[in-house]
Amino acid sequence: MTGRRPPVGAIMRPLATATALVLAYYLLPMDKRFTGVAAVTLVLGLAALLLLFVRQLRSISASSRPRLRAVETLATTVPLFLLIFATTYYLLERNVPGSFSEHLDRTGALYFTLTVFSTVGFGDIVATSASARIVTTVQMVADVLLVGVAARVVVGAVETGLRRREAPPAPAEDA
Repeated sequence: MTGRRPPVGAIMRPLATATALVLAYYLLPMDKRFTGVAAVTLVLGLAALLLLFVRQLRSISASSRPRLRAVETLATTVPLFLLIFATTYYLLERNVPGSFSEHLDRTGALYFTLTVFSTVGFGDIVATSASARIVTTVQMVADVLLVGVAARVVVGAVETGLRRREAPPAPAEDA
């Protein structure tokens, strides 16, 4: 990369987005119980995340700074992904107390989500109900896909953007 500094917006946008997402997680009322509607909301949230990700891949390829755009993409997509699962765990625990080895408040749900995502799994909080184990298993599979497949796709989009940027301009057609 050249010696140019990244634009301030490229740093501030993902930071502001992640901050807004965490604030929303803590401040939005989540008084509803985890029901079939909440399960559908989890699936729709993940589908929306996938659509957002695909849209951002296109912007990486078309960007004049694809590496920077890729960092922005990951810095907004990963927190949203994690907060979707943290919300699901929080609502699940509210609906079926005892789904985990200890009561999960919002911070506990976020902590559990991050230990599953990082594959650390300290063992201090474990899923005990079948529904909690199913959601945790879905997160584990999605984590592997996010880290492996999504990372590779982002790298491919960066490479496409770099090739596009370095390609000589196409000759103009004479009319």
